[in-house]
Amino acid sequence: MSEPHLPFPALPELTDEERIARARAAYERLKTRHTCRSFTHAPVPREVIAAAIQAAGTAPNGANHQPWHFAAVSSPEKKRAIREAAEAEERAFYAGKASDEWLDALAPLGTDADKPFLETAPWLIVCFAQRKGGIEEDGQTQNYYVTESVGIACGLLIATLHEAGHATLTHTPSPMGFLREICGRPEWEKPLMIVVVGHPAPDATVPEHATRKKPLTQIASWL
Repeated sequence: MSEPHLPFPALPELTDEERIARARAAYERLKTRHTCRSFTHAPVPREVIAAAIQAAGTAPNGANHQPWHFAAVSSPEKKRAIREAAEAEERAFYAGKASDEWLDALAPLGTDADKPFLETAPWLIVCFAQRKGGIEEDGQTQNYYVTESVGIACGLLIATLHEAGHATLTHTPSPMGFLREICGRPEWEKPLMIVVVGHPAPDATVPEHATRKKPLTQIASWL
């Protein structure tokens, strides 16, 4: 017996010109998004974080298992623990784990092992990929297309936070197993990234290198 189906949600009735305008307006807003590495202590309402996580939870995903969990961290103690563990991994990365080629690629961005934003920003959203669990999160049911699904969800999360007027940064220390312990998550969940959320500091900058985007002619083909 097939599962029941519901009518497809109604989309707005627009002219082609209106659709083009909406798409271009969305692009114009999203192209102002840049990674921020210097935040203030100014608070961000919990309701903003909750709405952004709900938006992330609408992402397409394998078999509708929704294989993600977002741990929203605002506790100063938890943020300090995350910073200390992350910086330990980063020091090892910059001291020899990373290849010279990788370090050369990072050089224009000016990154190093010091990550003060992990404490300064009001929120850290730790994004976990659930390798098992299914929609009931039983810890046993196999999940599918997990990395792809969580990656799309993280994109929606970041886009929603940008739409709400907040700065973000994606941080991926490696390995990240310490995040599972600090956030109290089960062993079948794999941390994929930390999304740092807050307000940019008055002296925050964007590396000129980061403003270079591939043109449409390079990132798209029309067949």
